[in-house]
Amino acid sequence: MTLVALLGFAVGIVLALTGAGGGILAVPLLVFGAGLSMAEAGPIGLVAVGLAASLGAGMGLRSGTVRYKAALLVAAAGVVCSPLGLWLAQRMPNRPLTAVFAIVLLYVAVRTWRRSRCTLDAPAPRRKPPPCRLDLARGKLNWTAPCARALCCSGLVAGGLSGLLGVGGGFVMVPALQRFTDLGTQSVLATSLAVIALVSMSGVAASAATGHLQWAVAWPFALGALAGMSAGRLVAARLPGARLQQGFALVSALVAVALLVRAIV
Repeated sequence: MTLVALLGFAVGIVLALTGAGGGILAVPLLVFGAGLSMAEAGPIGLVAVGLAASLGAGMGLRSGTVRYKAALLVAAAGVVCSPLGLWLAQRMPNRPLTAVFAIVLLYVAVRTWRRSRCTLDAPAPRRKPPPCRLDLARGKLNWTAPCARALCCSGLVAGGLSGLLGVGGGFVMVPALQRFTDLGTQSVLATSLAVIALVSMSGVAASAATGHLQWAVAWPFALGALAGMSAGRLVAARLPGARLQQGFALVSALVAVALLVRAIV
């Protein structure tokens, strides 16, 4: 199980260096490194990503950057779709599921690269006010029907992908919160981590209840991820964020191509 723990350590470092969406590499590492199928690797990836996200969300709650009402609303929507995604993953052949994951990962790579270029050049101006606005006087979001609708839809998508692919959904939640709210970067990341933790744990519970979770592999992988996240946080602040995002995008693109080849050949 040393190899599994090292794979988890690598995932933890990626999470610490690149943010909430970095956990999407957990499943490919388990597929290539531990020889698991997509359906087997997904729940294990959720354990690791969920625990790591819980650690980050706890720190965000302590610092007051988590919008906990928004996180609970999005997570509630995600919990509805997560078991559905898990049910589909357990009944979908490995090759098509691998191809779907590769396409999603390639999309994440392209989006991350574009976002990093905007950071290096100039931030893209917001065209119109988002549906969820922060009341600076109260320090809370102003709840409206468009705001609740936008957050619920984001949660449904993140939950479905969480169950289907074994990912936390940070690559959905971070862009969604940036688009639909005017929260600051730290608040977006902390709130996203809270959503990921809640949705991931619901997927883990569903997997364990149906007997599709290999705890002998999940625990060393998850503990390795926690250790990696702690180690990565020590150096994350010293490295340029845009370059880290570009590196993550390139690695994700290469992994996506490898998964596509594996699905086709």
